[in-house]
Amino acid sequence: MQGEPTSFGGDFSSLWRLDVMPAIHRLSWWWYWVIVLVPDPSNPRRSRQLMTLWSTKETEAIRVSGHWWKPGSRMHKDEHGGFVIPGMVCAWWYDGERMHEPLAMRECRMAVVSDEHPLWPGDGEGLGAGAVVPIDREDLSMGMSPGNESMWMSLSSDREAQALGAPSRFEATLTPWWGPPSELTYRNNEIALGMGYDILRVQGMRSRLSIDGDEVEGTAYFQKVTVQAPSVPWFWGMLHFDDGSYLDWFLPHLTPLSTTKDDRPWRSRDTTRVPLKAAGIFHDRVRGKTHEFDNCEVDLLQSQIGLLDGDGNLLPDFRVRVWNGDARVDLNIRAFSRARWTFDQPTRGGMVSHLTYNEYPFEVIRISIEDSEGIRTLDDYEWMRGNAEHSWGFLH
Repeated sequence: MQGEPTSFGGDFSSLWRLDVMPAIHRLSWWWYWVIVLVPDPSNPRRSRQLMTLWSTKETEAIRVSGHWWKPGSRMHKDEHGGFVIPGMVCAWWYDGERMHEPLAMRECRMAVVSDEHPLWPGDGEGLGAGAVVPIDREDLSMGMSPGNESMWMSLSSDREAQALGAPSRFEATLTPWWGPPSELTYRNNEIALGMGYDILRVQGMRSRLSIDGDEVEGTAYFQKVTVQAPSVPWFWGMLHFDDGSYLDWFLPHLTPLSTTKDDRPWRSRDTTRVPLKAAGIFHDRVRGKTHEFDNCEVDLLQSQIGLLDGDGNLLPDFRVRVWNGDARVDLNIRAFSRARWTFDQPTRGGMVSHLTYNEYPFEVIRISIEDSEGIRTLDDYEWMRGNAEHSWGFLH
């Protein structure tokens, strides 16, 4: 197996830029997203998970899980390439028994700067070091250290969440794991009329998470996203393996649920979907290969053991299949909790568009990884940790 690098690979020069694509009113959305996955000592097949999002949107108003956010100002870029944005910091924490959601949901202005900005403490080269720094009474920052050797994340939970038993303080250090998963991947696609997306991802990292001073080691995933198009329904998920391998899948689609505005996570009529694109990737550390997939199928199934979310709704199971001419991965996963975010945005003609976005910590029930060298199953791995997304609606 490849050794562990001392810094992240790839071109991080646009990591702290928010002007790669021109803004489009009501459509442009920017966010930095980190999920940290750590062991659940009471259930080795599951994991505890922390998700944090730093975001801004080009809109007059949007309701986020019942909270009306009205930016009131626009993004500002100064002469040194730094940005000041109106935004929100949102987070959830699954502690092994309870989903604390929202763990944090705060409006605040944020500074986004690279190490070439005068506000950065020290000289920089513009190769990736920098940070997003919310202007708040507490440290809610996330950034990359000089030399791209590590990332950090700081978060304080809201008082309401603490009153319900959530930890008050999280600090994370994220470092490279190995090869392809710890190298930045970049995708940019302009569809038409300036619409499209721009995505930076680090798929696999080691994490050291401090939870109110107690440290635990795990893994993490990072992405920076610019979306400049209406949001259609999608399935997405990622999986970390104990040997460092990484799997993900992505299936945007059209469905009758595009017009649905309720947020029940599973319903029997959710069966008709028209795929818009299919994608996935498997970084196989054992074989030393990367498989890219352009075939993906996702089935949403009723929970076989009747697990419920915090509102008493039945959680889903998923069957996921990705394949190409050389390899095939087929797995069944079971959601054991749910974080739900709803978005309502006023649009033309007095209409309000809607998106329900779900994140599911899951456990793997069955997996088959088949290639020319044989078949691997759940017994070939000590642990797997993952998170799956399912969204519906049509935000525009």
